[in-house]
Amino acid sequence: MHLINMDTISRRELSATRADTSNDIAYSIGNSALGTILVARSAVGVCAILIGSDDGALTNDLAALFPTSRLIPNEPRLRDDVDKVARFIERPEAGLDLPLDMRRGTPFQRRVWDALRAIPCGAMITYAALARRIGEPNAARAVAGACAANAIALGIPCHRVVRSNGTLSGYRWGIERKRALIEKEARA
Repeated sequence: MHLINMDTISRRELSATRADTSNDIAYSIGNSALGTILVARSAVGVCAILIGSDDGALTNDLAALFPTSRLIPNEPRLRDDVDKVARFIERPEAGLDLPLDMRRGTPFQRRVWDALRAIPCGAMITYAALARRIGEPNAARAVAGACAANAIALGIPCHRVVRSNGTLSGYRWGIERKRALIEKEARA
């Protein structure tokens, strides 16, 4: 049990302490070169970066991802996060420095996502090579499933994974967006 000394804590700190244990997800929507982007944050960090063409569809996707959370729209403090994501899409070589909340994933998915985060901008890897990298050489299909379950586009760069023959395969946010990201990173 964590006790709070009310004599030494400010109201702001108390509010932040409450937020750390809440189930709230704040989000904001903006535009990018790839279309509409939605960035969502829990008390831990960014828990979703979704890409699409329709605000309503992105909001519905977020609600489906976090059915037990209270969603707080148009959060002003997330404008910086939305701007960072839009800048990353334009200039991927600058990186995307955001704290991530990957708790939604299974332990296996989180291992895959951690390995994806280690792939440098402009590099690509196959599903089979990624499976070997995490110590599961026969799990290429499961790795593909973990990539498909990723809700933190760009923060967890599953767009950098290709088939064994080097061709592009599915991408949660559309194969054309995947191609555009890979091409932009290759030029960076």
